[in-house]
Amino acid sequence: MTDRNIRRIAVVGTGVIGASWTALFLAKGFEVVATDPAPGAEAALYHFVQKAWPALERLGLSRNGSMQNLSFNANLAEALAGVDFVQENGPERIELKQKLYAQLDALLPPDVIIASSSSGLPMSQIQVGATSHPERCIIGHPFNPPHLIPLVELVAGEKTSKEAIDRADAFYTAIGRRTVRLNKEMPGHVANRLQGALAREVYYLVTEGVVSAADVDTALSWGPGLRWALMGNMMLNHLGGGPGGIEHFFEQFAGPMTHSWKSMGEPELTPEVQRRLIDSVHEEVGSRSIEELEAERDTLLLGLLELRTRYERTNAALAKAA
Repeated sequence: MTDRNIRRIAVVGTGVIGASWTALFLAKGFEVVATDPAPGAEAALYHFVQKAWPALERLGLSRNGSMQNLSFNANLAEALAGVDFVQENGPERIELKQKLYAQLDALLPPDVIIASSSSGLPMSQIQVGATSHPERCIIGHPFNPPHLIPLVELVAGEKTSKEAIDRADAFYTAIGRRTVRLNKEMPGHVANRLQGALAREVYYLVTEGVVSAADVDTALSWGPGLRWALMGNMMLNHLGGGPGGIEHFFEQFAGPMTHSWKSMGEPELTPEVQRRLIDSVHEEVGSRSIEELEAERDTLLLGLLELRTRYERTNAALAKAA
């Protein structure tokens, strides 16, 4: 697999994730051709990109970043002509994915990477459809919304080459994404597994009447969530041990932590449990619309991203001057 200078990207599937990828790639100066057979997909995509653009301008466009570099073609074969990279965002159905990858594999030159945004399907199953060149198929799973949140999880299938993972890693890193490489396939990859473990306990506490949806969200976003936005669990454990670091942390807390795990809940999401959770969420939401909540989320995200970028640039400048 040879190296390829990526200039033109195909976004296959333009739902929420595909549209967000499209906006990001455009902001980073790429030509993007999007394709989706769904009725109304083209209009919905252009609307999303226009809505996302002010945030991307605020974060800083690349020199050639422009919405004018977007084209749409519902014909898959025509859309793939001349592309250097594919970001696939089709429905999470393995039979459909395999059929789609058979088409992509047949239509694309062998050195074009096919990255799937799949949040849970293993690449080893998806790439069964790519009978000629499965080695160029990878998972490049973002966190929603990809045009704002930098995380990309990279996962190889059984037949994926190391070269493909290395090239994808270099590409995503070059456009400001923060990559995580999984050493083995896991259902849900990593970030969603972590999120799922937390969600399980949140649902348990709310349905048991321990706390309301509003209060559990406050506990998370104004407590550990503030720290998690800056450092991950392992680094925070290291700091939690004081001068003794992670070694002292485990000396002090390994016993109490493992004891507390035994009381963690395992709620069943029955219709009754779901109704209690839904009612509690709507009490928290009040009269605010989805659009208002999204705007609040994105505004705060932008502020945090700008703060982290300034911090990293300052540190880099100091290191260079030293």
